[in-house]
Amino acid sequence: MGKVAFVFPGQGAQEVGMGRDAYEAFATSRRVIDKADELLGFRLSAIMFDGPEDELRLTANTQPALLAVSVALLEALRERGVAGPDFVAGHSLGEYSALVAAGALAFEDAVRLVRRRGELMEEAVPAGRGTMAAVLGAEREALAALCRDVSDSVGLVELANVNCPGQIVVSGTAEGVAEVVKRGGEAGARRVVPLEVSGPFHSSLMRPAADKLAGELAAVRFRDPAVPVVANVHARPETRGDRWPELLAEQVVSPVLWEDSVRHLIAEGVDTFVEIGPGTVLAGLIRKIDRSVRVVSVNGAEAVKSFDIA
Repeated sequence: MGKVAFVFPGQGAQEVGMGRDAYEAFATSRRVIDKADELLGFRLSAIMFDGPEDELRLTANTQPALLAVSVALLEALRERGVAGPDFVAGHSLGEYSALVAAGALAFEDAVRLVRRRGELMEEAVPAGRGTMAAVLGAEREALAALCRDVSDSVGLVELANVNCPGQIVVSGTAEGVAEVVKRGGEAGARRVVPLEVSGPFHSSLMRPAADKLAGELAAVRFRDPAVPVVANVHARPETRGDRWPELLAEQVVSPVLWEDSVRHLIAEGVDTFVEIGPGTVLAGLIRKIDRSVRVVSVNGAEAVKSFDIA
C-alpha cells in the first residue's frame, strides 16, 4: 500500500445536523464539540445540530463549526486505533483542521482563530460589493487572462479556488465577477455559476482581513507538524511550524491551489485520501483529478465505525 493523506473540507461543506451522530456515538467527539462551545461562550453545537440554516451559514459560525466537526471525527478515528497519515492538507478553512491533525496547532487556538477569521472576512468588504462564481470547463491560463482583462476594464476579479480540471472559482468585485459570468465562454467555459457567498473570499479585496488576522496569528504558538502539511498557497509540504502564521494570513488573499496540492501528494506516493469532515466535496474533486486513487469519506458516526483502509 502507498502513502495516506488525511484531507479536511472548507466552507460549503456545512449542513444542518452535521456532527450530531458523532456527538451522540463517541465520548471523544462529544468532548471536542463541548470544548468548542465552551471556548466560544455560546452553544455553537445547537446551531450545528438544529439550525437555523441561515445562522449556520454566517461565516463566523460556519468556520468554527466545520473545524469542530472535522476534529471530532478525527478524534473518534484515533480513539478506534486508526493509524496516522503520511501527509495532511485542508481546503481553505480546512487547513486549520489539518494543522490540528498534524499537532502544529492546538484545537483551542484553532477555534479562536477561525471564529476571528470568519468575523474579519465578513467585515472586510461591504455587503453586496464583492462575490464569487464557479467557472466550469475553462482552461486555467485562459481564465486567468480573462480575469486580468476584466480587472483592467471593469472591476477586479481573480482566481480563488483551483479545485480540479474544469472547476475553478473566481472572486472579486460584483461588477468584475458579473463580467466573467457574461464572458466566460472566451476562456472555454461551458457554464459560469454565481455563488451565494457573503464576500469575495481568496481575493486581494480580503487584504484588510488578512492584515488583521496576521496580528492574531502572530500571538499563537505553532509547533513543527508531526507530518508534512501541504499548504494551499503554494501546494507544497511545510514541515516548520514558524512558517504557518505567514502562510495562513496570505491564504486569505490567495487562490486555494487544491488541484496542484492533490497532484503533489500523488507524486509523493499518496494513493489513499481520507476526507474527514461533513459531506463529500473533496472526495468528488479528488476523483476528478485522478480516478486511480482511493478516496474514503469519514463524514459521520457510521463512517467512523466502518472505517478500514488496510
